Amino acid sequence: MAGHSKWKNIRLRKGKQDAIRGKLFTKLAREIIVAAKMGGGDPATNLRLRLAIDKAKENSLPKENIDRAIAKGTGGGEGSNYEEILYEGTGPGGVAFMVEVYSDNRNRTVGELRHVFSKNGGALGENGSVAWQFKQVGQISVPKSAVDEETLTLTALDGGADEVTGDDEEYWTVETPVSALHACNDALKGAGIPTEDVGITRLATNWAEPDPDLLPKIVRLLEALEDLDDVKETYINVEIPEEVYENA
Repeated sequence: MAGHSKWKNIRLRKGKQDAIRGKLFTKLAREIIVAAKMGGGDPATNLRLRLAIDKAKENSLPKENIDRAIAKGTGGGEGSNYEEILYEGTGPGGVAFMVEVYSDNRNRTVGELRHVFSKNGGALGENGSVAWQFKQVGQISVPKSAVDEETLTLTALDGGADEVTGDDEEYWTVETPVSALHACNDALKGAGIPTEDVGITRLATNWAEPDPDLLPKIVRLLEALEDLDDVKETYINVEIPEEVYENA
């Protein structure tokens, strides 16, 4: 699952748009801060920062928020000193969880994660306990209405992609090595092919098959993790039907 975009869309449809929007803005700003801290404040030379800014603009983060986040990341503004950390855990039925966070206080973050896992039938694990069940890749979504599969595939492969799939009804998915993500995205846009949701994700390579009765509990754990301010993204190794998300 690529960051649970489908699940997030369902949550937006359910309501609480203002609260969700506020959390999204916070997480977008933190990504910019960390990207600027790691690679400098110039998006022309810092590809991760460029990606973070593009994503922020797509989600209507105000320009002043973007500029302030860049300043914080480069040491030119006041603010918390966030670091990017990856945590691992298991949920109901032994489902593997990978949780990416931005934290300015590791002790607080670990405590919150451990509480959420425990309360929802899971457990926070040690480093390496479940990471072997995922691979990190670049991923780009392209609207099916914008291009045919053959044209997209030829352009994407020339740009360094590994494959193009079309399991989603509305979007093609272009998968790339992490190192080729930006070059491939530039190649697609240079060919006039619009791209969306460009980013690095973690895909399961070893899939769990929990009892169907446990799926709502897994969704509730996902939701509880997503509600934590420090959590950037959560990945799991089980496919959950959309109707389970809607009814959880």
